[in-house]
Amino acid sequence: MAKLILSMDGLVLKEIPLAKERTTIGRRATNDIQIDNLAMSGEHAVIVQILNDCFLEDLGSTNGTMVNGQPVKKHFLQHNDVIELGKYRLKYFNEQTGAPATAEFEKTMILRPQAVPKVPMEAGRKAGDTQIGAAATAASRTQTGAAGGAAPVQQAPAARLLGAIQILNGASAGRELELAKPLTTLGKPGVQVAVITRRPHGYFVTHVEGANFPVLNGKALDAQAHALKDHDILEISGTKMEFFIKS
Repeated sequence: MAKLILSMDGLVLKEIPLAKERTTIGRRATNDIQIDNLAMSGEHAVIVQILNDCFLEDLGSTNGTMVNGQPVKKHFLQHNDVIELGKYRLKYFNEQTGAPATAEFEKTMILRPQAVPKVPMEAGRKAGDTQIGAAATAASRTQTGAAGGAAPVQQAPAARLLGAIQILNGASAGRELELAKPLTTLGKPGVQVAVITRRPHGYFVTHVEGANFPVLNGKALDAQAHALKDHDILEISGTKMEFFIKS
C-alpha cells in the first residue's frame, strides 16, 4: 500500500497510509490530512488513487503545491517524490511503482486536438478496417487449420492483446492511439479526465477528475472501473472514440 510520511524541518510527524480512493489535504478539519497552518488553503490538494497509482492535484490553493522543488497543478506521483506544502513535507512511498518497470508506464497522454496531427476520417477508418480484417483472417485460419480440418481454438491471453482507440469527432477525427502502456490518461485537466488501464485480463476505464463522468456506449459511468470490449464507444470531455483490439 502507498503511504505518505509527514515531516516539518526534518522532524517526522506521522505516517499516513493511502487507503482511500481520494485523500484530501488542507487546513480544515474535514480533510483526510489536516495541516493547521496559515500557509495552507482550506482545501489545498487531493491525492486520487487508481489501482497502484496515485495522482496529486492542487485544488487552486493560494500558495500552490510543489513536488521535488517544482510547482505542479496535477502530478503523477512516483516512489520517493516529496510534496512541499509551505514548511511541511509529504514524502510519497510506493514500492510497487518504484521498480524499474515504472519507466514503462505511460504517465499522461492528454488529448488536445490542436496538438494532434489531423488525419482524414476516411484514411483512419481504412487503416482500422485493414487491421481488423487481418485479425479476423488470422482468427479464421487458427480455427479451421491449414488443411481445412477443425483445429482447437487457441485464444491468446488478454495481457497479450493490444488495444487502441480511434478518435471519431473533432479536429483529430481518424487519429489512432495504441494503448500499449499499463496506464493511459485521457481528457482535459480541469474539465474531465479518465484513465484506461491495461490489466492481465483486459482493458478498463476509470473516472479520475471532473463533475461529469465518461460515457460508454451512450451510458454515463460511475466511479468504478469498467471493462472495455471490442468496438465500445467512449466519450471523454466531448471527444468520442472507439476502443478496439488490434492483436
